[in-house]
Amino acid sequence: MSEEKNVKAEEKKAEGKKSFLDENKLEIITVILLGITALLTAWASYVGSIHGGNQATNYATSNNLSSDGNSLYNAAVQSMTQDMDVWNTIMDYEINILYADETNDSKTLEAYVWKLQWFCQDNLTDEMAAIIGYDQEAFNDGVNDEEDILAWLYDESGMAINSPFANEEFVQSYFDEANAKLDEAQLVLEQGQQDNANGDKFSLVTVLYSVALFMLGIVGVFKNQTNKKIVLAVSVVCLLIAVIFMVTIPLPTSGGIFG
Repeated sequence: MSEEKNVKAEEKKAEGKKSFLDENKLEIITVILLGITALLTAWASYVGSIHGGNQATNYATSNNLSSDGNSLYNAAVQSMTQDMDVWNTIMDYEINILYADETNDSKTLEAYVWKLQWFCQDNLTDEMAAIIGYDQEAFNDGVNDEEDILAWLYDESGMAINSPFANEEFVQSYFDEANAKLDEAQLVLEQGQQDNANGDKFSLVTVLYSVALFMLGIVGVFKNQTNKKIVLAVSVVCLLIAVIFMVTIPLPTSGGIFG
């Protein structure tokens, strides 16, 4: 009788020592983790594909912007070249006006003042006029035009005779629009490169999830409980690494559910 009691006590003691994770619980945990990992794998693949799409879109947009920027740059070069020719003609007229004034040649003075007025009216841009101080209205109002132009030429500031193309800001203004377009193209290109890098990272996350899925899938193959726990633990570690890595990767700024 006492021996029977001892046997039952030993059985109860053995049951008490049974692992918390018995076979049924292991199966339930494994199935749950399989489902979670499958969903996370699908999510990583989806986000990675959006990054890939954004990359292609940004690269194409960047190419278009670069093309526009280069066209604007070429147009700016042509415009500046034309304005340089205009300035050379204006300088020629100015020299003749000053020489005529010094030699008291009123007829020549009047002729070159008239030429300067009409040439500037037809060819001088507002930007260059502002740089050289040429007042289109005051110098073409028919009231003391010669005196006004001579006063402008003899002004101590030297605006009338100093080349506007010595002014770096003025020269740069020709290319402002082109440079803005090229800068925008560079920003879009960098965003495309970032999308490419993020897409590669999500691809790596998908690989890690696939490893975790494989490990979870073979848990049931092992008969030994210890082996099952080891494989399950490894798969959980792999899953956690993938999740932690994934949350550090920026989400797409556009595309799909991200707008």
